[in-house]
Amino acid sequence: MDLTDYRNRIDAIDSELVRLFRERMDITADIASYKAKNGIPTYDPKREREKRTAIAELVGPELANYTDALFTLIFELSRSYQRKLFPGESELKDKILRAIENTEPLFPARPLVACQGVEGAYSQQACQKLFPAASIMYFNSFEGVFSAIENGLCRYGVLPLENSTAGSVNKIYDLMMKYDFSIVRSTRLKVDHCLLARRGAHIEGIKEIFSHEQAIAQCGDFLKSLGGVRITPCENTAEAARLVFESGRNDAAALSSRACAEIYSLDCLRESVQDRGSNFTRFICISKKLEIYPGADKTSVMMVLPHKPGSLYMVLSRFFALGINLIKLESRPLPNTDFEFMFYFDLETSVYSDEFTQLFSDIEGMCMSMKYLGSYSETV
Repeated sequence: MDLTDYRNRIDAIDSELVRLFRERMDITADIASYKAKNGIPTYDPKREREKRTAIAELVGPELANYTDALFTLIFELSRSYQRKLFPGESELKDKILRAIENTEPLFPARPLVACQGVEGAYSQQACQKLFPAASIMYFNSFEGVFSAIENGLCRYGVLPLENSTAGSVNKIYDLMMKYDFSIVRSTRLKVDHCLLARRGAHIEGIKEIFSHEQAIAQCGDFLKSLGGVRITPCENTAEAARLVFESGRNDAAALSSRACAEIYSLDCLRESVQDRGSNFTRFICISKKLEIYPGADKTSVMMVLPHKPGSLYMVLSRFFALGINLIKLESRPLPNTDFEFMFYFDLETSVYSDEFTQLFSDIEGMCMSMKYLGSYSETV
């Protein structure tokens, strides 16, 4: 036999597998109907364990792991198909539908918004991009913004989530686990860092540079080129500019924005000192109330999954099966646990699609806990 003969045999087997799979799913539909009529849960863990054990004995030890992975996926597809045919009650689905119905058709233009930092911070620039005429209340920390939303002090809060050069803002993900909120919109801001100093200062005389840790990470190559300069982290880049202005020192500088040079009467000693020219930061807009505005095509969700092999794979397989694009996956350790993790997902799918409804119907039962963070669109 040559390769073509082997492939012909594989094709014949695959055709038979497809016929049997179709037959199996038809019977699955009959089972789903019976369970729905008699109030029997879709998932029967005892039955699945027995089936997996029996299949492993049939195939033998050499292929046991492979067939276990195959039939675990088949069982999951069967459950998904049953839930599609008979969706049943879903508290999350009802919550999302109410939010869509009760949210105003237009995104507000003049709300009170919480931002971390001071005048000139990148968060303020992101806020103005989202809300052309917002009133801004500044807070010293990211947690201050979350707290302002939770306590009803501000309707919205704007926070940095990730940077294309330095990666995720881990503090934000940790605070997401602590507070209840919803993401209602996001935006991307091009970040150009400048080296700012008091008027009359020269780059050769700079001995200390202030900035936020993210900006420091984004300008690593430039800072190394200066050699021997002390790097001092502070709350944000605008605060760094303010510190330099108030210090009276000509040997201190800040990594900050061009806007802060104008606000704090500083000279720009060097422009665009970030390591990459295409340096963008993504910001999210959060609210206490779940609001889903027209055109929402992104969704964020946090999950804690069972600590066993394949649990993350099973969730990811649902995205693939439904044709949903996963645009971000982040993990953060859970506080007060023995190396257990929370997974953060950003999904690209319309909140109005059947695939969206089917996805959350499928994954709710896969998680130890799940936190739906909202569906929204991104302002370009």
